[in-house]
Amino acid sequence: MEDMATQELEALQYIRYEANDSIGFITLNRPEKRNALSSELVSELKLAFEYAENDATCKVIVLRAEGPAFCAGADLAYIQELQGFGYNENLADSTHLMQLFHQIYTLKKIVIAQVQGHALAGGCGLATLCDFAFAVPEAKFGYTEVKIGFLPAIVSVFLLRKIGEARTKQLLLTGDVFGADKAVGYGLINEVVPADELAMHVYRFARRLCVENSAQSMEVTKEMIARLPELPLEEGLRYAARLNAEARGSDDCRRGISAFLNKEKITWN
Repeated sequence: MEDMATQELEALQYIRYEANDSIGFITLNRPEKRNALSSELVSELKLAFEYAENDATCKVIVLRAEGPAFCAGADLAYIQELQGFGYNENLADSTHLMQLFHQIYTLKKIVIAQVQGHALAGGCGLATLCDFAFAVPEAKFGYTEVKIGFLPAIVSVFLLRKIGEARTKQLLLTGDVFGADKAVGYGLINEVVPADELAMHVYRFARRLCVENSAQSMEVTKEMIARLPELPLEEGLRYAARLNAEARGSDDCRRGISAFLNKEKITWN
């Protein structure tokens, strides 16, 4: 099974995957089309994320891109092709993208977006869906679907959770394009980093997570954050208490507490 997955990765046309220093790098590699989303590229992203999630040599994932743009949204040629689709075909295609976004949001490992260029429409959704995102000052963001009579439907589910109704309305109903500094202010990305420092900044951040944090703790915490908003208050508290109790019996917790009590520096990776 592992050999088959490796062969599939080697056959990818639009995505590259490599793992170094416990970091899995997924690279959008369609720069001539500004890494625009097509059905094929979405399929390859799903495969790469699945592989990274199960890659024992990878603890944290970085999503990055080749070329001047991070991701320009849907491929124009593909948008034209969609005009000939019926409802069932369009639903299948929409579900395909939904599955990718859900996969990233619920992935067991932390995903960091390294945004070296513009991230627009579906590309903006892809970048801002990640657990962390760092961007260059020149990067432009925007959920521009309403400008072409389309809907930012799937990303809206995640934006409402991430930044609330008022800000989501502002961004999705205007379709305005905005800069990286505003994206930080809106809570969409974490930090603006000069272009010549971005790759090293993201690498150091990813390595810090690998070395300083328990992979098991990060996995459960990410899952907890995803689940809590859908639970009523009392049920959410019971769920949190249960996770707390389970964590106390884990090997990672025993190791961490032992190191703390013995004043030992712990390195998780």
